[in-house]
Amino acid sequence: MNAANKLPVLHAPYTRGGALVDVLAGRIAIIDGAMGTMIQRWKLTEADFRGERFLSHGKDLKGNNDLLVLTRPDVIRTIHAQYLAAGADLIETNTFGATSIAQEDYGLGHIAREMNVAAARLAREAADEYSTPDKPRFVAGALGPTPRTASISPDVNDPGARNTSFDELRAAYREQAEGLLEGGCDVFLVETIFDTLNAKAAIFALDELMEDTGERLPVILSGTVTDASGRILSGQTVAAFWHSVRHARPLAVGLNCALGAAVMRPYIEELSKVASDTYISCYPNAGLPNPMSDTGFDETPQVTGSLMEEFARAGFLNIAGGCCGTTPEHIAEIARRLGSYRPRSRRDPLFTQLLAA
Repeated sequence: MNAANKLPVLHAPYTRGGALVDVLAGRIAIIDGAMGTMIQRWKLTEADFRGERFLSHGKDLKGNNDLLVLTRPDVIRTIHAQYLAAGADLIETNTFGATSIAQEDYGLGHIAREMNVAAARLAREAADEYSTPDKPRFVAGALGPTPRTASISPDVNDPGARNTSFDELRAAYREQAEGLLEGGCDVFLVETIFDTLNAKAAIFALDELMEDTGERLPVILSGTVTDASGRILSGQTVAAFWHSVRHARPLAVGLNCALGAAVMRPYIEELSKVASDTYISCYPNAGLPNPMSDTGFDETPQVTGSLMEEFARAGFLNIAGGCCGTTPEHIAEIARRLGSYRPRSRRDPLFTQLLAA
């Protein structure tokens, strides 16, 4: 092969999170389940979200789950511990909405970086407590999609309207990633991607940060198929999504949220085929929303576990876990069922060449 035609070499060696590569080479790794579902079990009040520090804040704060890393860190620490005890190899920081953009809805954009530092430190403490030489635990710094989209108009009467820009997203993601890095995350996880342009802003920010600091962390990208059409909200199929972000050379790419495993199956199968030179992650919802169930979703741990076992049997998985509606019980069942299955193989020989380069 002509050297000019080779894909870019992966960022290696990693300065953090490199041991995760060894784990993925040998088995299917388990990522945790839903944070929001578990927070709801605590039945927290407005006072819990405010704490002493935000007692006189001018906006309602109930529902701002990211703020709990500052006002109820005991709750978040306990949830991390529950997922680690269930067998999770990776736990996500409680930072899905901890960008300055998202926090402006609560009038707290100015403390976004502080929230990310605190969240990463909480997860780091929990992961270190549960780590052993045989089973290291990792902290995935979670970067959510923000409530704004760079590709789609928020006004049906004005297709050209936008409520954010690439540069605004890039700056917000850079600030968030700086906090996660300072707090001690091992991996950056850009998740629940419904707009590929938003994700590209996050990728750009991460590349800038790692170039400036000299720190090299694995990056995982996880898209969201919004319905049975098989497309993410900004219109791409999973194959198109992969080809749009492949230049980032992520450690893994996958799907999460929006769908349960049964409906997600054809899309994770397609991604497994087209993204042959990277690992595949999958953490679906616990089926469909169901307000009559304990978790707010249909599937019991046994149902979710059996569906994920079928994915593993089919050879689709390298990282598996759960999203909305899943609990430590779901994660324990997934870990139990998937423990005997070999991880999916990266089938592109070029990937091996790149690792050796």
